[in-house]
Amino acid sequence: MTRLDGTDTAVDLDGSPYQGYLYAYPHKSAYRPLRPAPPLRQVWAGQDRSSLFLYAHIPFCEMRCGFCNLFTTANPPEERVGAYLAALRRQARQVRTELDAAGPDTARFAAAAIGGGTPTYLEARELDALFDILTEFAPELPRIPSGVETSPATATADRVAVLADRGVHRVSIGVQSFLDHEAHAAGRPQKRAAVDAALDRLQAAGFGIVNLDLIYGIDGQTPETWQYSLDTALARCPEEIYLYPLYVRPLTGLGRRAGTDRDTGWDAQRLALYRQGVEALTAAGYRQHSMRQFRRGDVTDVDTDYCCQDDGMVGLGCGARSYTTDLHYSFDYAVGVPAVRAILDEYTATDDFGRATVGTALDEHEQRRRWLIKTLLRADGVDLAAYTARFGGDLHRDIPGLDTLTDRGWAHAAGAGLRLTDAGLARSDLIGPWLVSESVRASMTAAVLR
Repeated sequence: MTRLDGTDTAVDLDGSPYQGYLYAYPHKSAYRPLRPAPPLRQVWAGQDRSSLFLYAHIPFCEMRCGFCNLFTTANPPEERVGAYLAALRRQARQVRTELDAAGPDTARFAAAAIGGGTPTYLEARELDALFDILTEFAPELPRIPSGVETSPATATADRVAVLADRGVHRVSIGVQSFLDHEAHAAGRPQKRAAVDAALDRLQAAGFGIVNLDLIYGIDGQTPETWQYSLDTALARCPEEIYLYPLYVRPLTGLGRRAGTDRDTGWDAQRLALYRQGVEALTAAGYRQHSMRQFRRGDVTDVDTDYCCQDDGMVGLGCGARSYTTDLHYSFDYAVGVPAVRAILDEYTATDDFGRATVGTALDEHEQRRRWLIKTLLRADGVDLAAYTARFGGDLHRDIPGLDTLTDRGWAHAAGAGLRLTDAGLARSDLIGPWLVSESVRASMTAAVLR
């Protein structure tokens, strides 16, 4: 077992700009067993259930990428996949019962996403079965924006047809690099021909948004090879492009092969490649929405991303998180193959999904800090009046120290708000962890990664 990186002291703003990606706050490593485990109808009682977000997690892939630390396993036997879908159906039916028992009004969903893992690892008939499960759970699913993640190897014609027939709005494909040797260096063995064929199928299927993921900071990558991937992506004019810095984390393929230490030259390389990517995409008419997200300027803002500032989220599947105002809950978390499989076996053997068993409570301070982190790291920044309307306080008094970002030139006042500068956006993976509270950081530091 490996103890998670981190210290009990605050993040040093003079340190690496790549401390970690806060796609959620608090991070799952801060979750602990809930004792006693509260019934879901109690958890959701009093919550606004009129505009929920549905997330379904499929923890299977055709390969485990070298940089991946998500809750997933590669090439499971068919019986494991069948048992997982059966458990997912049991969970969905029981969670729906608990949601409906939580209040007099019917729970309704406004958007949905299916992630993983790679949901399209499922065969076409299994994908159909998955959509049947989710539509039984949320009958409005065919009429709301929904997103699905895929990969070059699994975006086959029959699977893409299922997604299109089921009304999926957004499909995201992990390309990472258009050069085979770079993809291999990132621990993703793939062939360019398969990438091109998958993109052809996705773009011909008529989805509202096709997103391409690219990674910078790969061993051996140069400004010239990075520009090649950027230009190749732009030549297809996708609705979205995400640019991800490479991380090498404990228990991942890259972490096992090369360790997790890199010199400061890697930080400088990633920053330079990031700026190169921003320049190329904005020059091509893409608008930057965050450090990672770029959307073509003419694309209507129809999001299938979870808006943590406004909505509750209901997660289905082992590894899925659920968010209420004051409780985040999920299942146990692991990265290593044996631990992931053990957790999956426990999930598929479960008959009682009516309680929240692992999670973390958010007091008012953590709710405010979470809102700040997830809002400030967007390009539009913080609306101070919106903060006051939601929390009834003053952001700078409630969370002191934000002037530090302004003093460094990483944030500036923007009307009645606070917005990161270009230099601040480039350091989102430093600023986010810097804003983590002492108590959450202590929980993350004390966690043991399996």
